[in-house]
Amino acid sequence: MLELVQSINSYLSDYVLVILLLSVGIWYTVRTGFVQLHYLKEGLVKTFGELSLCGGSQKAGMSSFQALATAIAAQVGTGNIVGASGAILTGGPGAIFWMWVIAFFGMATIYAEAVLAQTTRRLGADGQIHGGPVYYITEAFKGGFGKTLANFFAVAIILALGFFGCMVQSNSIGVTCSTAFGVPAWAVGIGLVIVCGAIFIGGVSRLASVVEKVVPIMAAVFLLGGLIVLICRASYIPDTFYMIIYYAFNPEAIIGGGFGHALKTAISQGAKRGLFSNEAGMGSTPHAHALAQVAKPHDQGVVAMVGVFIDTFIVLTLNALVIISTLYTSDGVLANGVIPEGLGKTNLAQTAFGTVFGSDFGAMFVAVCLFFFAFSTILSWNLFGKINVRYLFGEKGVMVYTIIALCFIFAGTMTSSDLVWELSDMFNQLMVIPNAMALFALTMAVKSVIPKK
Repeated sequence: MLELVQSINSYLSDYVLVILLLSVGIWYTVRTGFVQLHYLKEGLVKTFGELSLCGGSQKAGMSSFQALATAIAAQVGTGNIVGASGAILTGGPGAIFWMWVIAFFGMATIYAEAVLAQTTRRLGADGQIHGGPVYYITEAFKGGFGKTLANFFAVAIILALGFFGCMVQSNSIGVTCSTAFGVPAWAVGIGLVIVCGAIFIGGVSRLASVVEKVVPIMAAVFLLGGLIVLICRASYIPDTFYMIIYYAFNPEAIIGGGFGHALKTAISQGAKRGLFSNEAGMGSTPHAHALAQVAKPHDQGVVAMVGVFIDTFIVLTLNALVIISTLYTSDGVLANGVIPEGLGKTNLAQTAFGTVFGSDFGAMFVAVCLFFFAFSTILSWNLFGKINVRYLFGEKGVMVYTIIALCFIFAGTMTSSDLVWELSDMFNQLMVIPNAMALFALTMAVKSVIPKK
């Protein structure tokens, strides 16, 4: 079973995922006239000009910033630390350059997703807002075909994020707390289930209230730690940027092998990790953006672009700069491209921070950041799964879903399974297909909301 799922994932990630999502990003970049260049400033002004850690409870849905915080909570997960580390180890420092390229095009994609989530959302009989890809998929494809695609997407995201994904994130929390602080895994599991359960039962308003506080604080702490390391390694910053650009086009000089194979590895690692990191085109974050209370869809579209900008160009890039400036420079352990025994993607960031903070404090700092990254991701992913459970089964399915999700969260803190990781990746990639099809089909609907200049 594991080998079969791994084979499927290899094909999906190397071909279907990269080609499909990159095509959507380039398509919307061109068709919107480079919306990410013309309207990013507007998005930043709307985001930080209206920044509040106490947005309050909305009559329905969330405030625009609460929706962005929920989306960022999903985007900025363990993938930003572990994923970026894996990309650098496998594809060399140049993989970061290709992550930047992917993120640039992904900003146009996520603009389209947020706009469509806003324009196709519905107000339910309970007075609550219901929105997400399932609604714009059925708008793009009428009749039975659209319904089938929407149902396929809903099932895939429930399994990928609501169950398997949250289990993977809770496993990171369990391992982190056990190794860094000596807390028993079962105790971590019980505590996590109690806290998550209280937030899940409190609904959208309670979740929004939590993430709007947790996300800015966790990002600020990680950025502060990263900046301290970069200040201490300031003399190596020029070399760090040089390596990112140089090894993007000459990867064989650091990862070995022939030029063609090395370049393919660098690009594919940057693309895959970048796409998984910012989630543009995957159909997850539109659930949050659909709930935003804004004057017009374009307003949330430009705010959504800020999410990708923060995720990749700030958080992920800072982590990459710390790793490269400490480990790949002339005095670093990876200067010659040979990976020492015991050093892998799970402890690469801890090793990098440890060069400045000391090995013990460096490990603890990354562990604390990973805890909050994973915790906030669990909250957002559970919400996204719940929205699709409600779409498939109505309100009666929500409580059953919540109980099963909490069981997966607890199990994740106690054990790790390669099959669970692979299944999470597989359904994550499968849900991209109907989402991307709908994005292509609704191009004109997105173009129609862009202000005329």
